[in-house]
Amino acid sequence: MAEVISKTSLFFRGACVNHHHHADDFSVSPVSFGLKKSFSSLKQKPLRSDFSGKQILQTFNRSFRSSSVTAQSTLRIGTAQKWWEKGLQENVREISSAQELVDSLADAGDKLVVVDFFSPGCGGCKALHPKMCQLAEQSPDVQFLQVNYEEHKSMCYSLGVHVLPFFRFYRGAQGRVCSFSCTNATIKKFRDALAKHSPDRCSLGPTKGLEEKELVALAANKELNFSYTPKVVPVEKEAAIPTSNPALPVPHPSMSGSEEKTLVSAGR
Repeated sequence: MAEVISKTSLFFRGACVNHHHHADDFSVSPVSFGLKKSFSSLKQKPLRSDFSGKQILQTFNRSFRSSSVTAQSTLRIGTAQKWWEKGLQENVREISSAQELVDSLADAGDKLVVVDFFSPGCGGCKALHPKMCQLAEQSPDVQFLQVNYEEHKSMCYSLGVHVLPFFRFYRGAQGRVCSFSCTNATIKKFRDALAKHSPDRCSLGPTKGLEEKELVALAANKELNFSYTPKVVPVEKEAAIPTSNPALPVPHPSMSGSEEKTLVSAGR
């Protein structure tokens, strides 16, 4: 018995000694070999992979740069937005050229179109803008076109716009139905015009858009790069005046020259 105990003690002592030098050889049980060996390996060889560390650091740097760029882009977008670009509805669009204005009016059909002439430096335009966005939201069937006076001074001059804010209403074959200037104090004028001309109706004839003289003025402006061919109006042939017409009264010879002149003037 003493010999068995002594051998067992020596066996475990050797195992403990080997554990300090060779951690992979200290296990004595086949069942616990995998668990103990894995634990010993982690304890003996800590995770010091340069590749993993660099990969984690690179991923972090990319994420940080991406979030920083996104934040800066969002900040730039927020600060770059102008006051006339805020709160715009789907039926509000800014005009970029004379040709686009003419085409937008021609393609509107029977829809009511409101052309809003404004300027970024106009205090009245800026104050009126929120109400205009609200009215556009309440009137989804009306097309609102914005014309920036500062960017299209030459076009506004050709159209005869000299006061801001200024509005022109166009409707189908009627063409321009009204035009006026208004501010917050006189916004009722705009509401009344919107209520008068926005109800559904059918126009007889093609869409008119700008007036003939306005189209000619735009085409004559060399700065606009806009071409237009004036419509040819047929001239009616004058009826031949007969030399003598028995139906017409013949002046009496006794009439004086003044009396005859007065009669002709009255007949005109």
